[in-house]
Amino acid sequence: MNASATLLPAVVRPAGDDRHWLSSDHCAGPVFELLHALEWTVVATPEANVHATSPDGRVYIGWLPEDPAAWTRGIVWRVQVQPAEGDAWVQEFGTNTPAEAVAGFVAALVAHSPR
Repeated sequence: MNASATLLPAVVRPAGDDRHWLSSDHCAGPVFELLHALEWTVVATPEANVHATSPDGRVYIGWLPEDPAAWTRGIVWRVQVQPAEGDAWVQEFGTNTPAEAVAGFVAALVAHSPR
């Protein structure tokens, strides 16, 4: 199959010093800065886990650094979505997934939804 060069995505090559985010520093800041800007409800527990819910209640995001069940499964982020129509679904991210990648996923998820 021969695809026209105009149909292929552009290759992005960041400068070497711009790749710091490719390694996780286990900081949830980028995700929660986004969620606060979107006016989500964000609650921290005494155990240092953080739970966030979208204004419409259809999306939940959990940062679970101190949740034994999450660590057993090798995850630290859990995203649960309940669409208005259709089946609920879950996306989980491992302990080494950079928060910037999770923030990008969340930004894409909510890009076309009303606040």
